[in-house]
Amino acid sequence: MPKQSREAASARTQADVNRTAVLARLGGHGPASRADLARELDLSPALLTQLTRDLLRDGLIEELDQATSKGGRPARMLGLVSRNLTALGVKVAPDHVAMVEVGIDGEVVRSATVPFEALSPLATNSLVALVEDFIAAAADTRLLGVGVGLPGTVAQQGIGIVDSTQLGWNQVPLGEILRRALELPVVVENNVNALSAAELLFGQGRSYDDVLVVTVGNGVGAGLIADGTLVRGRAGGAGDLGHVPMREDGPLCQCGNRGCLEAIVGQGALVNDARSIRLIGAAETIDDLRALADSGNTDAEEIFAHAGHTFGRALAGAINLFDPEIVVLLGEGVQAWAHWAPSFEKALRNALVPGKRGTPVVVESWQDDRWAQGAAALVLATPFDAEGIAGEQGRLVRERLVASVEAQR
Repeated sequence: MPKQSREAASARTQADVNRTAVLARLGGHGPASRADLARELDLSPALLTQLTRDLLRDGLIEELDQATSKGGRPARMLGLVSRNLTALGVKVAPDHVAMVEVGIDGEVVRSATVPFEALSPLATNSLVALVEDFIAAAADTRLLGVGVGLPGTVAQQGIGIVDSTQLGWNQVPLGEILRRALELPVVVENNVNALSAAELLFGQGRSYDDVLVVTVGNGVGAGLIADGTLVRGRAGGAGDLGHVPMREDGPLCQCGNRGCLEAIVGQGALVNDARSIRLIGAAETIDDLRALADSGNTDAEEIFAHAGHTFGRALAGAINLFDPEIVVLLGEGVQAWAHWAPSFEKALRNALVPGKRGTPVVVESWQDDRWAQGAAALVLATPFDAEGIAGEQGRLVRERLVASVEAQR
């Protein structure tokens, strides 16, 4: 894509994010003046005026009574037209599914986590049934669509054909399966990309243009936000940090290669290390290993420390390469972060080039429904999807949004 086209696309995508952020702020905190919105969202008054003009034209927000003035001209307050618009987010993991219903303000309305067997021959049928049951329990809301986040590669959100070594899925047409069964718009995305979308809209990434979102748990992944835009790569597979090769003679990774970062610091790898020295038994899990480290067991602490050192060096390489303003770190693995942190921090800072040694790394507490919220964020951003990433599904979401607004007029 020519430079001018890239710059125009980036500007349009940033505008999409800003419009969604305005809706989220009004939904989460109630009516506000244009001046308050500009200040709280760190937008220029001129840009905020243009954004709100577009949202007023589309019927998504409305002008309310004037705010009380302490002098000068009273400000007109803005509020949402509809508060009962929601999106469904689904996080698919090898052994469970987390689901959330999220309001247009980005807040979780309700959630559920249920067991799931991704390797079952009937896995997609089971997933459909789980999502149908969750939808059936919904309150009186208007569901815009369903977003699905999962570990793997999804070339196009709006089509949703999935390749995932973690789930054992190859060319599974998940989007088509869910759309046919649910009769709703469905967008499917890599789970870390979906999580990055949530960070961009509602999280710490909101205040930055260049963010690296990194997850560590069963796998290791990364989402890159550059100039306010999520970078997906040629086929949606950008940010596959877990498969950066670390050791030629390293342990076998689930992708089939040896010595990948994920095969060294993923939770499965840490459990295998602990079992190899008979620190935990065959039936024990990462929770048992973490409990041993919490109790002061030096062997358990050493396993986490080694992982922290390796992870720190790998992340330093990513920071040196991408030059983010901030790194947001989260995932199941951060539950044991106290045992990773000392060796991680030292290895990270020592491996960064001098000009990047001050790059902040913030660790967010892990919540499973945060992943599902990321999947829902894909749907919430779709009405303003200027680049058409969601394809036909984006058009269908927009139609449902317009129909809902028209019905309330």
